Amino acid sequence: QVQLVESGGGLVQAGGSLRLSCAASGNIFSIDAMGWYRQAPGKQRELVAVITSAGTTNYADSVKGRFTISRDNAKNTVYLQMNSLNPEDTAVYYCNVDHYSGSYYEGLWGQGTQVTVSS
Repeated sequence: QVQLVESGGGLVQAGGSLRLSCAASGNIFSIDAMGWYRQAPGKQRELVAVITSAGTTNYADSVKGRFTISRDNAKNTVYLQMNSLNPEDTAVYYCNVDHYSGSYYEGLWGQGTQVTVSS
């Protein structure tokens, strides 16, 4: 089994920054894409950013130029650096990892971390 542990959420004022981390541990065979999603109250979960095993990144239009996704393959960890935060970024942020077990692929989710941006 593979577990994901997120950290780094919290309360920040508009214009501030936060850095989220998500570390995978357990019986890891191979990790492909890693990403971050978010879900605000009353809204559907949406993709924020994704990074492939080769380092290719993709961002939601709403966070381009403000957020940066990165990964440390040696640590099986994905990061999300969030700058110039605004109240619209308030949400629960979830990491998502595509894991290959050696025989099948599985999509794994972290437990979520709350990000609150005050105006």
